[in-house]
Amino acid sequence: MRLGVNIDHVATVREARKGREPEPVAAAVLAELAGADGITVHLRGDRRHIQERDVELLRSIVSTRLNVEMAATAEMVEIAIGLKPHQVTLVPERASELTTTGGLDVVRRAAALKKTVRRLQRAGIAVSLFVDPDGPQLRKAATIGATSVEINTGGYADAKPEKRSTQLQRVVRAAAMAARLDLEVLAGHGLTYLNVEPIVEIEEIGELNIGHSIVARAVLVGMDRAVCEMVDLLRR
Repeated sequence: MRLGVNIDHVATVREARKGREPEPVAAAVLAELAGADGITVHLRGDRRHIQERDVELLRSIVSTRLNVEMAATAEMVEIAIGLKPHQVTLVPERASELTTTGGLDVVRRAAALKKTVRRLQRAGIAVSLFVDPDGPQLRKAATIGATSVEINTGGYADAKPEKRSTQLQRVVRAAAMAARLDLEVLAGHGLTYLNVEPIVEIEEIGELNIGHSIVARAVLVGMDRAVCEMVDLLRR
């Protein structure tokens, strides 16, 4: 299983002092050297962590695959077309949220999302949709032209122990359905060294995007070791 390392919170530390360090680009290089299969960043409308300058540098430096999470807005689409990352993952975005809290409502926003997906694809950018493990959302994602989905594992990660199995089964069923719909299956959100293994066992999932847990571990042991430890869990 592939690992995409989200380095947003390296930038969060930098922006806390509006300084020059730590450098997200350096974190990306270290993550790749340690075995990451891709680098993920979320360019938010409020620019609370990752900045356009970061994405520009990452596009020229990342040697694996650069995945840029962004809202489906006109501003972000123009930025993506100009920078041409390998992949864009469309996510919902709310000004007051600490982090992305749920999947896209593809059913309600199908017409607008379809136009966005087509425009990005015409620019040569692969498009994934971040969706909850919900059948109607997955079916609609397939009909509007997305080639992959990232299943939101937040419900599983945040569940109380007595409800975790139920939430895990939602992810299992969603991954199987997405595969039947000929969608590439990715997953992420809230995954840690302690809860990732049941998700790794879902055979339809080809890639996990993990950020906060790896960056938090890297503060203590270094980025290379933090990434290596997660890679080991994904490839047992």
